Amino acid sequence: MAIVGFAVAFSVAKVYSVKHDYTIDGNQELIAFGVSNIFGASFKSFAASTALSRSAVQESTGGKTQVAGLLSAIIVMVVTLAIGFLLEPLPKSVLGAVVIVNLKGMLMQVREVPYLWRRDKPDCVVWIGTCLASIFLGLDLGLAVGLGIELISVVLRAQFPRCSVLANIQGTDIYKDRKDYLSIFEPEGVKIFRIPSPLFFANIDFFRNKLVEALGFNPLRVLRKRNKALRMIRRLLKRGELHCTPKGYLNTACEPYKELEDEDSTEDLDLPTDFRDLPIQVDWNADLPANISVPQIDLHSLVLDFSAVSFLDISALKGLKTTLKELVRIEVEVYIVACDQYILEKLHSCCFFDDEVQPSIFFLTLHDAILHILERHPEAIQTKTHFSKIVTTATVHHTNNSIRSRDRNVSVLAV
Repeated sequence: MAIVGFAVAFSVAKVYSVKHDYTIDGNQELIAFGVSNIFGASFKSFAASTALSRSAVQESTGGKTQVAGLLSAIIVMVVTLAIGFLLEPLPKSVLGAVVIVNLKGMLMQVREVPYLWRRDKPDCVVWIGTCLASIFLGLDLGLAVGLGIELISVVLRAQFPRCSVLANIQGTDIYKDRKDYLSIFEPEGVKIFRIPSPLFFANIDFFRNKLVEALGFNPLRVLRKRNKALRMIRRLLKRGELHCTPKGYLNTACEPYKELEDEDSTEDLDLPTDFRDLPIQVDWNADLPANISVPQIDLHSLVLDFSAVSFLDISALKGLKTTLKELVRIEVEVYIVACDQYILEKLHSCCFFDDEVQPSIFFLTLHDAILHILERHPEAIQTKTHFSKIVTTATVHHTNNSIRSRDRNVSVLAV
């Protein structure tokens, strides 16, 4: 009841603070209620709270200070003691009409429901749910129901955020959702993925699923397919059915090789691909010998925009590291940009980095990371004409927590 009483008082105070253009401090209000209730409890008084009808009447009559409340209390006391018996025969509907007239301004807010529904449907659901619960269950339970609906809304928004794939607006260093713009530039083989919420145990699986959907392939499945292919290639080489030529591997077997279902263990397939005992390295984007089939991917760089990620918990940290390792093991370079300093410190303290996931993947801005990728992969720029040289500053995060800026001349598309 104490929480509900404070919620009612603070809500009314916010309504009138907006109407009369002044600020209120929730902590100060809570301290005032606590002190008044402690003092009043010593004299067996009622708990302090807010009367909606009396507040509306006092505001409509121009009362602005505590003197108005004092005079109102004196008048109520006089009326109750002196002429209260004259008001006793009045039906309750008359007294209710007095309250309704003074609450007319608040009740007319129902006209804002269509506008709120068009602008923000979750907030509109919270408004309607709180209003209906207050009408049918009472003000205290109604506010509790509204608080519960609001908490559920916040959890759902954080658990199912609107992830997006970004693209560069041509001629600028601005990156926006590619669905919202037509004149955009997407380097070939580069994907920019934005996470618009904190990462924690409840949404890390959703993040992984959305990332796989944006990439168009599951990195873990691709890794297992590649390790299975390497195992088959080693067996064929050992049997003499596969020979190494300057153009690649040549299959000399009469019949296609059939893989046994139980010949591979899942744990070995999740390890990084190992080419040490093979005569030449396998080109995964070329045709493989025998009936070996591996999904081909045209992605060489992935950029994760962490500008809206305010915190990571341990579950999300482990899930993120697993995802990064899977991508690194299939030869996809991963970069994280605009990461908060608090998150970087937590990653260092939790031993997030190793030989596969290194601190050099972090960049201060998204544009810095793209310029770095274009420098490493010049073939990522599809159009070969109308280039201009611009001088830009790229900043890189190093293992010793130092930050170094350097000027680079990088080819970019000219508008």
